[in-house]
Amino acid sequence: MGLAPIAALFKDAIAGEVRAVFKDGSRRRADVKPGTGLFASHSVVRRVHADVTTMMVGGVAALLLQMLHPAVLAGVWDHSDFRHDMLGRLRRTASFISVTTYGDRRQAESAIGRVRLIHEKIEGALADGTPYAANDPKLLAWVHVCEATSFIDAWMRYANPFLSRTDQDAYFADMAQIAEALGADPVPRSRAEAMRLIGRMRAELACDRRTREVARLVLSQRAETLGASSFQAIATQAAIDLLPVWARRMHGLAGSRVTRPLVHAGTFGLARTIRWALN
Repeated sequence: MGLAPIAALFKDAIAGEVRAVFKDGSRRRADVKPGTGLFASHSVVRRVHADVTTMMVGGVAALLLQMLHPAVLAGVWDHSDFRHDMLGRLRRTASFISVTTYGDRRQAESAIGRVRLIHEKIEGALADGTPYAANDPKLLAWVHVCEATSFIDAWMRYANPFLSRTDQDAYFADMAQIAEALGADPVPRSRAEAMRLIGRMRAELACDRRTREVARLVLSQRAETLGASSFQAIATQAAIDLLPVWARRMHGLAGSRVTRPLVHAGTFGLARTIRWALN
C-alpha cells in the first residue's frame, strides 16, 4: 500500500488514536499560560515533544535500549503488566511526557510525584541475587538518557536534521530538570555528557531470553485498524534503524542497507501525514 491511500486512512483512523495518546499535551499546549510550566514556550523540548511521529519512533527505540539493562528489565518484568498491555505502557509514558512538557508546574510536579511513589514500591533481585530498586539513581539515569537521546535523535532524523549543537545541549539541559526531580544521578546536561554516560553504562548491558521477549512484544504490536497498523509498522522499523549499531546487534536486529532508504522515506511521509491529520 502506498503512502497516498494510507494518508486517506490517517484522517479518520490514525488522527483519533494519536490524539488520544497525546490529548493531555495537545490540550495543555493551548491552555497553559506561557512561563507557568517547566519549560519556556520557545524551548527545544517543547518543539521536539510536539511531533507525534518522531516521539513514537523515539519512544520505541528508547524502550528497546532501556531493556538492555538487566535491572531495568527485571523491574518491568516483575512489576508490570506490559506483556498484556504494551501499548498501554507506551501511552502512559506519552501521557507523562505530555504533562511534564506542556502542563503547568503544579501538574508536572504532581505527575513526577506519582511516578516517584510507584518507583518506591518496585524492588527485587536479579537471577544471581543482586538486588535492584526502581528508585536507584543510576538506573533512573539510564532510563532518562535512553529517552532523551532517542527523542532528540528521532527529531533530528525526521524533522530537523540541522538542529545546532547548542540547541541539542539546551534540550539535554532542560530535560535534566525532570530526571533530577525523579531522583536520577548522574544526569547529563549536554549531548557530550549523554554520550559519555551511555558509553560508561554499556559494560552493564546484556541481552537474554527475557530481553528478547520484551523486544518481540514491542515489535509485534498490532493495532486494530489498517491505518493504525501501517503507522505502527513504519514507526517500528524506523525505531530499529534509530538504535545504535551495537544495540541493534545485541537485540539481533541488524538493519539492512537495502531497506534503510525505504524506511527513511516511509517515515518522512508518515510524519508529514500525521502532522496534516492533527491540523
